[in-house]
Amino acid sequence: MSVTQSLKEKHVAVLAFPFGSHDLTILGLACKLARAAPNVQFSFFTIPKSNHSKFSTFKFDVPNNIRTYDVEDGVPVNHVFSGIPVERLDLFLKATPGNFQKGLDAAVMETGRKVNCLVTDMFLTFAADMAEDMKATWIPLCVSIPHNLSAHVYTDLIRRLFSHVGGDKNGGQHQTLELIPGLSPMHVKDLSDEILPRHSNETFFSYTLSKIGCVLPRSTAIVMNFCQELYPTPLFDDLKSMFPALLNVGFLTQELPPSPLPPSDSDTTGCLSWLDKQSSKSVVYISFGTAAAPPGEELKALAEAIEESDIPFIWSLNNDHKHNLPNGFPQRTNKQGKLVPWAPQAMVLGHASTGVFVTHCGANSVFESIANGVPMICRPMFGDHWMIGRVVEEIWGVGVKVEGLVFTKSGVLESLKLVLGHEQGRQMRERIKALRELVLKAVAPSGSASQDFKTLVETILNS
Repeated sequence: MSVTQSLKEKHVAVLAFPFGSHDLTILGLACKLARAAPNVQFSFFTIPKSNHSKFSTFKFDVPNNIRTYDVEDGVPVNHVFSGIPVERLDLFLKATPGNFQKGLDAAVMETGRKVNCLVTDMFLTFAADMAEDMKATWIPLCVSIPHNLSAHVYTDLIRRLFSHVGGDKNGGQHQTLELIPGLSPMHVKDLSDEILPRHSNETFFSYTLSKIGCVLPRSTAIVMNFCQELYPTPLFDDLKSMFPALLNVGFLTQELPPSPLPPSDSDTTGCLSWLDKQSSKSVVYISFGTAAAPPGEELKALAEAIEESDIPFIWSLNNDHKHNLPNGFPQRTNKQGKLVPWAPQAMVLGHASTGVFVTHCGANSVFESIANGVPMICRPMFGDHWMIGRVVEEIWGVGVKVEGLVFTKSGVLESLKLVLGHEQGRQMRERIKALRELVLKAVAPSGSASQDFKTLVETILNS
């Protein structure tokens, strides 16, 4: 059998966790792998809503050797949601692995190829058993920063040490994680509820994630949405000692190096054309991703601060949240800024007029900000946001968390003044420029991210 013929029998199944930007990240990885291995068949699995968003709404371009499949989301017919944030996640995870197995069976029948390799989101811990049953290799993807991966790996230790710490942000919440290599700057309060539940009843989501540290040693390799150059040395050494095949392949939702911006009139949102009319580094870009939104009173305070500052702005705000804005805000500020339901984020951050990014500290948003050299004002909301916010402000020094970790009019005005008009802001811009250079070095042909991606492709081809 020739090498080409052997490759044409390879079948890689890519299983997404369809919440936040996890699905977008693993789809970015799948596309990059499919282009690097054009003779391998890739099958991509996620819920219908996610597939529709990526391929119908945003017209995501995928290579010809990727086929997409829908899996059930686990929500019963006529189900009425209670309003508990993790309910949708729990329902989805309780439907696994059966929903994915049905999709895999369909893909195997349609392609005529058995699956040799499972590439999955790290949160899908059942994949370790599934891969073993299929006699396939398992390669999980960590979407977040490595500090968060470490906290998941050490979940059992963290729970033993800090199980007495409740929801009070005082007292024990300020203890640091200095017993874990590389996490000494982190505080207990930076941990997500999935790592350290603050309530008596653990969710199915947190139970699933508590198994990450147990199942990861069964993986063939672990893919990081990150660059090796950005690690603190103790953290990198510790993770590498546990997982020698830890592959840092660069930022997966951001083209690196960033491509030149397209013609402004090709942007149907109008953001690029509007930015063209603004001064260099003068615009505040505001976005909280697809799954996060501050409470209504905070959105109102943020809007009041932006209006009073008279700073030009682009605000990506879902129409469902516009009722929280002050009365008449869109009309009064229509010359000062641009309010849109969705913005091409990487392009906005890559425009010379953008000077600061107000963000929830989602991993991909922060990585895109670094790649384009834009400092941040951070308002963490849930999950890994708290840990990422501390890294942005205290370790990298490329942003600032809002005062009290909530938006107030005075706090936002102070943050804007600091980043856009203060010496500290100038230093942030210098530091983020240096981080950007490290990232670009990593993705150069001989750089660490390029070499790790090459190793990943070879691992898949040899599976």
